[in-house]
Amino acid sequence: MKSTNNNYRFIDLFAGIGGFRLALESRGMTCVFSSEWDARAQKTYKENYGENPEGDITKINERDIPKHDILCAGFPCQAFSISGKQKGFQDTRGTLFFDIARIAQYHQPKVLFLENVKNLETHNNGKTIKTILTTLEQIGYETYYSVLNASLYGAPTARERLYFICFNKSLKIKEFIFPNPSFDQVNIRNHIFSDNISDLIINRKDIKLYNKIIEPDMYGSYPLKPIRIGIINKGGQGERIYSDLGHAITFSAYGGGAGAKTGAYLINGIVRKLSPQECLSIMGYSPDYILPVNRTQAYQQIGNSVVVTVLKKIVDSFIKKME
Repeated sequence: MKSTNNNYRFIDLFAGIGGFRLALESRGMTCVFSSEWDARAQKTYKENYGENPEGDITKINERDIPKHDILCAGFPCQAFSISGKQKGFQDTRGTLFFDIARIAQYHQPKVLFLENVKNLETHNNGKTIKTILTTLEQIGYETYYSVLNASLYGAPTARERLYFICFNKSLKIKEFIFPNPSFDQVNIRNHIFSDNISDLIINRKDIKLYNKIIEPDMYGSYPLKPIRIGIINKGGQGERIYSDLGHAITFSAYGGGAGAKTGAYLINGIVRKLSPQECLSIMGYSPDYILPVNRTQAYQQIGNSVVVTVLKKIVDSFIKKME
């Protein structure tokens, strides 16, 4: 589904490698500004979108940012310096959320589309999100938020994230429901295509496979989650083996173990990690998306990225509500 209105202009803050941009451009919208401080992510962004994002958002004056209808941001989770007093906007000073707030307060876009880790909801005993919600209300927005698991929305990866849709009060939108789970029957097997896998193979003598054969249910379906079928060593983090008929674990920018950053999977009889391109495909990026960095950096960028498949469905929902 594409929006019937392709005239929306958006900005891409904390842009990373451009997942928000990919989702909104697929709906006919136009990016008029982007910002990302990490030089390696800037390189990837430029390679795929033809422009170098502006740098540190804390040093960019809101007046220098073009007018826009939608503000997108996958912002970092930070403790607020005065958390607990719930003064809203003032309590966010010194954090990166403050920069979202000051830009939104000045430009008053129709929608703020934000994403963060699931734990933000309980961060600092709930004081952080309360400060965020108070701030958004003060600068003129009705905010709706929900935790969505990508596994239930057509992306074969168990990635739970907290999403915010904030409507400008001038729109007079008093209700918003996030898209219902689609329960698409997808698995990582459909995203396996790497030919050169020699350095992805996990050669260990302590691999234990205890469930090689995964049977579908009576409807021919497989569980929409990672299906563990074995372990490496003692089966700690990064030492669990999963079936390619299930979903991938949450990709991480960090973490160790034999299956570090992607998890370990039994694919065509071989226990191995996923390639960066396979990870991107699982998260909704196109197969020709370019990662012009080394493999370690590529995994870090993917671990910090958003699930494009989920973003597209949320975009469709809030555009429909606006129109």
